[in-house]
Amino acid sequence: MAIYHLEAKVVSRGAGRSAVAAAAYISCCRMLNDYDGVQHDYTRKQGLVWQRVFLPPMAPVEWQDREKLWNAVEATEKAKDSRLAREFVVALPVELNRKDRIALLEEFIQSNFVADGMCADAALHDTDGHNPHAHILLTVRPLKENGTWQYKTEKEYLCLRNDEERGFTAGEYMAAQADGWEKQYQYRAGKKKEFLAPSEAEAHGYERLSKYPKSTKFGRQNPISERWNSDEQLLVWREAWADIANKYLTLYPWVDERIDHRSHAVRGIDEQPTIHEGVIARAMEQKGVVSDRCELNRQIKADNKLLRELKVQVERLVKAVRGTISAIAEAIETVRKNMLIFHYQRLHTRASKRKVTDTLDAVLPNLNRYTEIVGKLKTAIMERKSLLSEKKAASILNVPKQMELSRKIATLTKDIEELRNGKNMLLGLFDKSGDDGMKEIRQWVDSIEASLQRLEQAEGRYNSELDTALAQYRDLRNQASGLDAGELHAARMALRLGKTADAVDQLKTAYGRQYDYSRMQRAERDIAAMLGGEVETPSIRQQLRELSNKQEPRQRKPKSKEHGQER
Repeated sequence: MAIYHLEAKVVSRGAGRSAVAAAAYISCCRMLNDYDGVQHDYTRKQGLVWQRVFLPPMAPVEWQDREKLWNAVEATEKAKDSRLAREFVVALPVELNRKDRIALLEEFIQSNFVADGMCADAALHDTDGHNPHAHILLTVRPLKENGTWQYKTEKEYLCLRNDEERGFTAGEYMAAQADGWEKQYQYRAGKKKEFLAPSEAEAHGYERLSKYPKSTKFGRQNPISERWNSDEQLLVWREAWADIANKYLTLYPWVDERIDHRSHAVRGIDEQPTIHEGVIARAMEQKGVVSDRCELNRQIKADNKLLRELKVQVERLVKAVRGTISAIAEAIETVRKNMLIFHYQRLHTRASKRKVTDTLDAVLPNLNRYTEIVGKLKTAIMERKSLLSEKKAASILNVPKQMELSRKIATLTKDIEELRNGKNMLLGLFDKSGDDGMKEIRQWVDSIEASLQRLEQAEGRYNSELDTALAQYRDLRNQASGLDAGELHAARMALRLGKTADAVDQLKTAYGRQYDYSRMQRAERDIAAMLGGEVETPSIRQQLRELSNKQEPRQRKPKSKEHGQER
């Protein structure tokens, strides 16, 4: 089914990336980065379907060679933390054929990026035939009409005139100076250092301390770059992708799906959004290993489908109720069935949260200890290196100094060895051979923490649905106040078994092998205890919390073998 996915990120030297490497990766080719002399070879990478370089009219023709294009970008950016390129990753509708996917990409790139003066390098990937997606690399520095690069930011001098301060670029200052504006320099005014205009400072005889005028910290950003970097522009691009993709989907009359760039909250949808799975998780699934991220997505989709079904049922029943015993009994038992389902989902989510939390409890202390040891090890190595340099520079005739330094070096050497042993023990515990392996563990922990956050959001949603169902239950009971209580009870009991069986069937469909019979029994007991006395309370959450405290006391044992079971 067509889905909306547009991810925007920046290729930056500060993050250890290079534009040449990114271009070589998306185009599955070999490219040499002239900036650092590193050759990036991705010729063995699979899944490339199509690739093309797009240039605006003012760009040099030789930039059709992507290696020349991105080396020109690398050569222009001098700073070690420069932003080199902007990258978009977009999911292409699976309903389109290859020709239309390429046409969709070309139209999107030409109308939104190239027409605005950017150079674009695009590639379409589809390794397994089920995940067509495109990478789009874009230049972040505007071009002049002669094909040379514009500035990203320009020096902005803070000038004074009649105690008013205003910023001017070098080009603007020529006219501003004739109008009475002066640059500010740092002077020594008595015991203080102040930025003053030369005319004022010279009148007091102050000494200038620096030849550099006062300026803004980051300079003035190029207005074109500023627009490209804005959140508003990103929203424009996101909407444009949805509009163009939907235009191509209309070419297939039998396809009803459309994509929407807006969030669930803006669209008024209370369903829980799925999370990004990534290629690693999908590769694990193909090998028969269950990925936590994929499993969570499967459960989110099943829960959303079940929620839609329950809401349709309730809306239909509320419209049908006309005060008859059979209709009200049907509506009440349907709401009770929904409450069973919501509470079961809540219990399931809580059990999943316990598993995730126990996993984090078992892993995080050692991971944090590893991070701490690595930090101490780096500090100790640097300190030892400094002491060695100091000892080498000290005179050999200064025996006390030499002995003191030798003692400190020996102590540090011992500490370093102990820290390395501790580090190696933790590496062995995680079955990793070095820091790169521990980075994988950290990324895995980050994904687990993201899953925990999703589970907490899901639990909150089920609590909200339970509150809504409880309000519906009370409203129906109020409608039944004038009816014969005995007949209503009999009518409800005649429906009870079938409704409960429906709830079980729906939960089995949603949860599959994860369905837990004992958890369903627990849900029935909780809902029966809550509704049996028809107690009017402000919120179902308070009742469920009290029941949980009575029936499910829990002591955390991170290393217990039964940490995944309900206590």
